[in-house]
Amino acid sequence: MKIAVIGAKGIPPKQGGIEHYCAEIYPRMVSQGHSVDLFARSSYTDIAGWDTYDYEGVQVISLPGLNYAGMDALVTSAMGAIASTGKKYDIIHFHALGPSLFTCIPRIADSAKIVVTCHGLDWQRAKWGSLSTKMIQLGEKAGVRFSHGMVVVSQALQAYFAQTYGKETVYIPTAPANYGQSDPNFTYGTNLGLEKGRYILFLGRLVPEKRPDLLIDAFSALKPKGWKLVLAGGVSDTKTFTAELLKKVANQENILLAGELRGSRLWEIVRGAGLFVLPSDLEGLPLSMLEAMKEGIPVLGSDIPPHQQLLGDNRGMLFEAGNLNSCVSALDQALSNPQKLALMAHNAEKHVSSNFSWDSITAENLKLYAKVLNTSQSLGKLQSETQDRDFANVR
Repeated sequence: MKIAVIGAKGIPPKQGGIEHYCAEIYPRMVSQGHSVDLFARSSYTDIAGWDTYDYEGVQVISLPGLNYAGMDALVTSAMGAIASTGKKYDIIHFHALGPSLFTCIPRIADSAKIVVTCHGLDWQRAKWGSLSTKMIQLGEKAGVRFSHGMVVVSQALQAYFAQTYGKETVYIPTAPANYGQSDPNFTYGTNLGLEKGRYILFLGRLVPEKRPDLLIDAFSALKPKGWKLVLAGGVSDTKTFTAELLKKVANQENILLAGELRGSRLWEIVRGAGLFVLPSDLEGLPLSMLEAMKEGIPVLGSDIPPHQQLLGDNRGMLFEAGNLNSCVSALDQALSNPQKLALMAHNAEKHVSSNFSWDSITAENLKLYAKVLNTSQSLGKLQSETQDRDFANVR
């Protein structure tokens, strides 16, 4: 199959779940004999517009964009949708709801089959203004209308599309990254003033919907003796919120903003954590939580549906989303019951290893591609046979 990919910022991934997702599945597809072109953003790749490069067999096409908040994604997605027409792709795969606004272009102008993956309801994110929110909502409706197949990464999203649109979707989850070797001596963590197993870790972008502010308030209220709180992650288009976070942690020696971590430093900090906490109000299926679970780190999360899916059946602890008192109480219980937490972490590690594999995710995407192609071919054959019968009857 010849496949085009639209909606990812680019690969190799620097940050972002979609970019990690694409970096995992598309090289696997290439290794199985398929051809993949990924339309990326020059603002992310640092490659001039329309230049191409190879990433593990995937041809990455860097598109010029517009350096304005929220517009770069829309402009490059539109350009990718236009550029993909007439190239004889079998599949054009859009990732995320914003880029899906342009699914109408290849659907009308090309014979390729359109697949959309929803990684989360992006219009709910706080960083978007009213216009961007409306555009993403239109993208959601366009994806539902113009796609031949639609993928969702969580069971909650599958229920949403069924209830909202009566749309049948295919549930294909994401999977955790495969960590490499990290320093067994915990040198980087020690330099940060951390003690292995004695800090709580938040890993994710510092944005309102992930609620790092709630975790800071809960930690400050509890003041667990001998514990520190580490918030690791980059910022997004939410400067006011970031400034408020900085005020909250000012002069609090037990709270550390570690910034965006990558590679061996990231792996070391995750593996050294005594507890991973994700207090989000909104998630698709969080990679950071899956990674912590895979590494055997105890997990506490807000009780939103994606977290319930991952942490249910005694795989982690939950607290009421957005509720400070509930978060404080859950933190206290978690830190006071290390044996219970260790059992949950063991259960979580087994669950992730058994149910979340990039090889199976790649296979499921390819299965969907084959299905939409075969369905259209079968319909075409049926229409042709019907026309032949009608013509014979006329004669």
